[in-house]
Amino acid sequence: MARPDGGGLRMRVLMEPRHGSRYDEILALALATERAGFDAFFRSDHLLGVDPTDQSYLPTDCWTTLAGLARDTERVRLGSLVTAATFRAPGLVATIVSTVDQMSGGRAELGIGTGWYAREHAAFGLDFPSTGERFDRLEEQLAIITGLWGTTTGDEAGFSFSGKHYRVEANHTPAQAVQSPHPPIVIGGSGPQRTPALAARYADEFNAALGIDPRQRYEVFARACEAIGRDPDEARRSIVLPVACGATPADVERRAAVIGSELMRTHAAIGSPEQVTERVLALGEAGADTVYLHIYDIHDLDHIALLGAEVLPHVTSAAPEPVGGNR
Repeated sequence: MARPDGGGLRMRVLMEPRHGSRYDEILALALATERAGFDAFFRSDHLLGVDPTDQSYLPTDCWTTLAGLARDTERVRLGSLVTAATFRAPGLVATIVSTVDQMSGGRAELGIGTGWYAREHAAFGLDFPSTGERFDRLEEQLAIITGLWGTTTGDEAGFSFSGKHYRVEANHTPAQAVQSPHPPIVIGGSGPQRTPALAARYADEFNAALGIDPRQRYEVFARACEAIGRDPDEARRSIVLPVACGATPADVERRAAVIGSELMRTHAAIGSPEQVTERVLALGEAGADTVYLHIYDIHDLDHIALLGAEVLPHVTSAAPEPVGGNR
């Protein structure tokens, strides 16, 4: 099935700096992403790095920086992969994302998940409930966010919600996004049941977990969609790919050394542009229509330029026919 938007295999940049960042550094990477021709610039929503003892880490708030990028970029779509549902109340999330959507002229996307980094929560005074409760909270958040986005300003009844963890009372004036019906929602992870079930109900894009066969994850998602009567081909299917690409072996080695952890290096695309292209196309053949290139060294703008010049054109021209989708 061809996409209504005519899309093929999308290539996006996901920033997760090894030692944190300042806004001017994030902006430089986002502008490099735009110049290189990528579809979107996403960032992680973390306040600590992979090494919680790294005292040089510079935290920045995900959505504050995306709001800045909404005004300082022109074309790339902007989003989180993923926003931790433990960080912000759902009504606030709906308003923040709607505001960034307005500021960007309709380029915002919300990737959202349960949150997982216990030490990060402790370091910033954030509650970190059990896994089951975090899923319960995420489910209520998604109901509230989509409910607010689906309510027209001035609606006589307004939007109300009463759950175990959150309550909304007759909101008649929710923030209005530019995109219709709302900014795309991305949900993913390794959960065998609740993650695909929530994605089937709420997601415009399902993101396969790193380290698990993407075909398997997309099949699980498809079954979850079918269980509630949704056509699974309505949603996009994405995956994150850590990458270290270089024109020389020395460049490859230098960029691979920056990747955040041994787990990430195990699943990364490390090598020449031709080798990285092969990995991306293999993910397309496995069912992905969107690949997020996971970048750790935000100062290495030449890396983005190389990927844009030597990988992106080959991927988009050789992309397999996508399975379908509404965005």
